[in-house]
Amino acid sequence: MNVVILYTVNFLLAFAETMAHEGGWSNHPDDPGGMTFKGITRKAWAVWKGVPVSAISKSDLMAITLEEAQQFYHESYWQPVWGDRLPGGLDFVIWDIAVNSGPSRAVKMLQKAINRLSRIRVVADGIMGPKTLAAAQHLNVFDLIDEVGNTRLWFYFDLSTFKTFGKGWMRRLLKVTSFGTAMALGRAEAVILARNSQQRAA
Repeated sequence: MNVVILYTVNFLLAFAETMAHEGGWSNHPDDPGGMTFKGITRKAWAVWKGVPVSAISKSDLMAITLEEAQQFYHESYWQPVWGDRLPGGLDFVIWDIAVNSGPSRAVKMLQKAINRLSRIRVVADGIMGPKTLAAAQHLNVFDLIDEVGNTRLWFYFDLSTFKTFGKGWMRRLLKVTSFGTAMALGRAEAVILARNSQQRAA
């Protein structure tokens, strides 16, 4: 019996946008993640499957289906940052950081951004909880999206691999901020449709 998993519209929008950038095969020698397919590293896939990393081969990664990737991303990144409860647009921005740097780092960046914008202080411990959620819901979503972007920018600057991957990270940051803003405005579907139309016409 097949189990049908229902996802929210915002998760599906976030997943579609991330796959537009993460969908291919990668194995850059300077990338600590190593072999990656659909944005999923060998280690991350092994952890999710509950098997040793040595048990995951290139062919195993290449065999990941879209449905499997959706479930992996939802359980590994969307749920830990409480994506279904964050304001629209901010959910995508925080989710993308989780995909790129892990859920704890994503939540910590959100908490630091909240503390810069609000008198409401939250502990920047990387753990999503009721206080962090309430503070995020209280603030202007556009201000918070921008401030999280600034926090992420400075995080990138401090990484030793910035010289190698910095340009790509900066492009990603701009796209993420733009798409998050579109989601907050209720225009994300139009952005995806326009991009897909351009790709078909190319």
